[in-house]
Amino acid sequence: MDITFADKKLKKYANDNKAAIKKLGNKRAGIFQTRLEDMADTDSFADLEHLPGRFHQLKEDRADQWACDLDHPKRLLFKPGEDPIPKNKDGRQLLAEIKTVEILEINNYHKKG
Repeated sequence: MDITFADKKLKKYANDNKAAIKKLGNKRAGIFQTRLEDMADTDSFADLEHLPGRFHQLKEDRADQWACDLDHPKRLLFKPGEDPIPKNKDGRQLLAEIKTVEILEINNYHKKG
């Protein structure tokens, strides 16, 4: 699957391990790199739910976004890169048709306040 980045810094961390370790720490940078490699090795979003890292689609105001675990409590947030996102008549994403992922951020989206 093709990977794009919504943020220049995330793209830099994906391509510069030294910068990633400096910003994210050794553990998170390593997991970040592994998650990106796993996504790149898939054919479509249909394969994501079978990867290690608890890849899952989000709900409510983040319904078109997905997340996977990095190191607790941080998650890697991403979305389908297609615009518009392929969906069926019920509004569900057609996972097998989504061939591009856009990396959005590293965040703890459960944090309150």
